[in-house]
Amino acid sequence: MSINVKNTGFIFVSTLIIPLAASGAARAADPEPYFADEQGAPGSSGPRPTGFLGRLHDWDVMIGAGAIYGPKFEGSKDYEVTPVPFVSASFFNDYVHLEPLGVSVDVYKAEKLKFSVKGGMEFGRDEDDADHLNGLGDIDSGGSLGGVISYELGPIELKGEVNKIFGGSNGVTGTFGAEYSHFAGQFIFSAGASATWADGKYMKSYFGVTPLQSARSGLTEYDAGAGFKRVDLSASVTYMASEHWFIRGQAEVGFLTGDARKSPVVQKSTQPSVMMFVGYKF
Repeated sequence: MSINVKNTGFIFVSTLIIPLAASGAARAADPEPYFADEQGAPGSSGPRPTGFLGRLHDWDVMIGAGAIYGPKFEGSKDYEVTPVPFVSASFFNDYVHLEPLGVSVDVYKAEKLKFSVKGGMEFGRDEDDADHLNGLGDIDSGGSLGGVISYELGPIELKGEVNKIFGGSNGVTGTFGAEYSHFAGQFIFSAGASATWADGKYMKSYFGVTPLQSARSGLTEYDAGAGFKRVDLSASVTYMASEHWFIRGQAEVGFLTGDARKSPVVQKSTQPSVMMFVGYKF
């Protein structure tokens, strides 16, 4: 999972929202999670709110803001700080989910298995994001449509996701991984690993260098083919300061692989990043 905001369309925020939603995996790890919200339950400060606040409570609305310190583009050796706001909510008995820049709908849910469809955005890449990209041209933003399947094994969630991008690279990507979450008092500890595959169109757009681009940029011509483009490892800690307020910190390192790692567009194949968020859960 890339932390670069433009390339991921805020996908990274899912790693923030999933543990805070007190998923089945987390509940299995702790039968009395800190997020229990029924009157008189652990972690509850009083009766359920009414009126508009009660509706926000029922919708599991979360708002917040934070910052990410990470590579300027996927493969960059230079880093920057990017401010990131986010809003999420769930509707219709927790089947429809509003995400920071998209919507997902649960099509099938069993005790441990879930399948969803989702729509969102991919932000592409601008050649003026960094001097190293000059002459490569812009990769336009585009919409995405995909499917997600997840399975819970106690505190571990296994997840696979495939997305088709419309516009921009016009490519297909797939991410497969696992995340472990554990409740300990007012803390949520999580760790995850994932691998991302991309088809030829995506790889040529982000990592290939055509003869014209080579003449303009000075980079060597390069034909990038389909394959796994990166592996990511992440760890995070979320602190529930109160029943509603939370603070989350996360560190991640990505390793570009295959044709992505060999691309002349890539300055550094190891891609570390850190992020910090403060949020409010209604």
